Amino acid sequence: MLLNLPFAALRAFEAVARHGSFSEAADELGVGQSAVSQHVKALEEWLGHDLITRGPKRSLPTRDGARLALSIADGLGQISEVCEDIRDKRRDDKTIVISCHPGFAFIWLFPRLMSFDRAHPDFAISITTDTGLRGVARAEADIAIRYGTGDFPGYGVVPLIRETLSPVCAPSLLNGAKPLRSITDLAFHTQIRDEFAPTTTELPTWEYWARETGHSLPTPARIRSFGQSNMVVQSAIQGDGVAMGRSPLVMDALRDGRLIQPFPQTAASPLNYWLVYPEDQRRARKIALFLDWIITEAKEQAQHHAHVQTASGSD
Repeated sequence: MLLNLPFAALRAFEAVARHGSFSEAADELGVGQSAVSQHVKALEEWLGHDLITRGPKRSLPTRDGARLALSIADGLGQISEVCEDIRDKRRDDKTIVISCHPGFAFIWLFPRLMSFDRAHPDFAISITTDTGLRGVARAEADIAIRYGTGDFPGYGVVPLIRETLSPVCAPSLLNGAKPLRSITDLAFHTQIRDEFAPTTTELPTWEYWARETGHSLPTPARIRSFGQSNMVVQSAIQGDGVAMGRSPLVMDALRDGRLIQPFPQTAASPLNYWLVYPEDQRRARKIALFLDWIITEAKEQAQHHAHVQTASGSD
């Protein structure tokens, strides 16, 4: 007979024991650190034994805790395998499920999927948007497109797009009431900021670009912030202000003239786009097909973007 087990508490405890950290466990589970702490405390009270030795830097399982954590990991692993098997039977083997951030999906991926459809008419692409920073679980998607430093232990990781940074704006701002001719002219314009960013030591901000290119930023007339990258780009296209252009998200608008780069200074971003997938799936035919297609597509687009930048710099 099964006991009335506190499954949420068991899962939280196993994550703490595996990471040696309440905060890292909270990040993995997508909940607050206090919630994880309460789950572990409740489990300890339910069992009548301490399971975690809490330290200033690391929190390690006790002897009993280590036994329990191993048992939970084994049990959850078996459950996960069965669930994946069931889901795989339901999922059409001709469907490729891609997980990525909404801004990238809307601006970069969607406009290019027709090319994949023409090349591989027997396959269908399904997009699930995800703002998470982890790899990809087989039960959730086949491949993830992630934005960050490429640190995804335990997964297959392939570079997709190397990002560059440069301010962008609508062409109308060059000859408006306050013409944008130099970096000091930014003082008369709205600075558009992207609030979405992974948790890393370096972020592709205005301040990062200025530091990398050796410039000082004037205080802008005003600041507008958005939590979605596609809103940042759209606001710049509408002429609302000047945005920090992240190359994958602005390359199409630069090519067709909806946006321009008012200054030639470009910096390499500290973050890039990566293809992430379960390591054991690399040889699956549909995974290989998609990886080959999107890597080729990204290389071609990067060449087009470099040509646009070169042409713009010669004007």
